[in-house]
Amino acid sequence: MKYFHDKTFSQLPKLIPMSSQNTVSRLIFLLLDLLCLNLALALIIYHAGYRTYHVISISFLHGNLSWILTYFVFTREVLFLQAGFLKRVYRISKRVVIFLAVAAVIGLLLRPNPTFPLFLLKYTGLFYFGQLFLYSLTYIYLKYKRSKGLNTDRVVIVGSNETCKLLRKTIENNPLLGERVVGFLSWENIDIKDVLGSPEDLENLIIEHNIQMVYTSLSLFSDEKSSTNYINICHRLGVRLRFVPENQRWLRMQINKESIADMILINPLEIPLDNIDSRIIKRLFDLIISFICIVFIFSWLFPIIALLIKLSSKGPVFFIQKRTGINNKPFNLIKFRSMEINDLADIRQATFNDPRTTKIGKFLRRTNIDELPQFINVFLGNMSVIGPRPHMLKHSEEYSHLIDHFLFRQYVKPGVSGWAQVSGFRGETDELWKMEKRFEYDVEYIENWSFWWDIQIIWFTLFDLRSLENGNK
Repeated sequence: MKYFHDKTFSQLPKLIPMSSQNTVSRLIFLLLDLLCLNLALALIIYHAGYRTYHVISISFLHGNLSWILTYFVFTREVLFLQAGFLKRVYRISKRVVIFLAVAAVIGLLLRPNPTFPLFLLKYTGLFYFGQLFLYSLTYIYLKYKRSKGLNTDRVVIVGSNETCKLLRKTIENNPLLGERVVGFLSWENIDIKDVLGSPEDLENLIIEHNIQMVYTSLSLFSDEKSSTNYINICHRLGVRLRFVPENQRWLRMQINKESIADMILINPLEIPLDNIDSRIIKRLFDLIISFICIVFIFSWLFPIIALLIKLSSKGPVFFIQKRTGINNKPFNLIKFRSMEINDLADIRQATFNDPRTTKIGKFLRRTNIDELPQFINVFLGNMSVIGPRPHMLKHSEEYSHLIDHFLFRQYVKPGVSGWAQVSGFRGETDELWKMEKRFEYDVEYIENWSFWWDIQIIWFTLFDLRSLENGNK
């Protein structure tokens, strides 16, 4: 297919620089720790009866500075452990002891006070037990969510060597990763838990078990045919792929890489939004824009539109439909209802002068006001402000058979608007070439995403007439 570089499917992936999974997790852990620390400080300060602003501010400055220094300078171990929660208790205890020493030294400079040692011991003790409680609660909660498959990517591991077993153990002991190992694929008839089948059945097993991520430790360098085959299968099905080389020690010295604990991962199909910093920027932008739209536009417009819809036809105000989201996970898309209630809503696209469209619905669709509730989806994290438009589940399945690698577009969150839409390719796709052109623009966006491109697309959405073409179709 012309949209992708030939090298993607004709040779092994380059070993490209990746942002570590540890980056965002380190920030999450730090924020949880600072929350515990400041709660402990506030309680001990209140109990001690401190009322002077200077004393209170120095106490908070001292505690937070000491913990940040401890966190980043003295304890740089990996965050994803191969052991269970008891190992975390050991890590927390070790770090608190170091914190106590750092805080004592800094305290001599900031707070030469005879009551300071007792104050430090009190809030450090409370901080320690608060950490144990919060991390235990978080660990149990996330373990429960993963066991139920909530907000979880289903994972299959190709291979059955020690690296694969270690990877599974790491994923299971780190619920923050948001992954659940469904099973292994192995050529060997061995006694290993949850062997689903052989690697040659990968494509069928991905579909059967609804897999979102594939890890393989089959030799990346000596088995080019298998590696390229896995890339093609995962790309075609919209499933993410990571290679886990067996020779971890050599690779750790040679390349920049993505990592879980001390295990090296290689992303053969990297896109800009695989970078954690980029995802954080895009998510913060989505939250800000969706919050503004919900509070300052949706809040007052909703009762007006709701009344007009109710007066126009019988039925609910909102039209809620299953659409295909990131990693092929379905979600409930929310729109203002623009059609009469009908049995074809989930299988037939709206067409030009569609008889199902109500009078107020024509206005809503022409002005795109029917899309406004999707900012609720954005705020909830199902969608992004900018991205490929989400399709009905039936259409995602149909076009995945008609257009090669169509599910590549599911590597990112769907958007309220997108590059294809502002380029004039929106509305009904009654001919295959229209969807092919839309897909071409979606691929261009995914492969070359930047924050400033999102800003440009928003501008085109609001002020460029191309974004309104095919608006009634």
